[in-house]
Amino acid sequence: EVQLVESGGGLVQPGGSLRLSCAASGFTYSTYCMGWFRQAPGREREAVALIDSGGRTRPADVVKGRFTISQDNAKNTLYLQMDSLKPEDTAMYYCAARTWVGSCLDFSRRYDYWGQGTQVTVSS
Repeated sequence: EVQLVESGGGLVQPGGSLRLSCAASGFTYSTYCMGWFRQAPGREREAVALIDSGGRTRPADVVKGRFTISQDNAKNTLYLQMDSLKPEDTAMYYCAARTWVGSCLDFSRRYDYWGQGTQVTVSS
């Protein structure tokens, strides 16, 4: 059974940092595409950053230069380092996985598995 468990969310002031983690289990991590997504109230879910098994990444334009996606293949864990946080980054953040078909850095691809989410709130 595929499981994705996010952690690390919380309340942070504007300009602050948070590091999200996603522990993956139930599948061969290196054969899957992984990504971080977010959804704010009243808004559609959007991709934040994607990564392939080789460590190549693609952040969304809205977070480029501020957020960094990474992974530890030995620990089957995905990370999202978020710096220079803004109030508009407030959202529920989700870790997602899909079988490796095509490029892992394609924002248009549909993801098969999702975690339960972790809330990030940026406010003074």
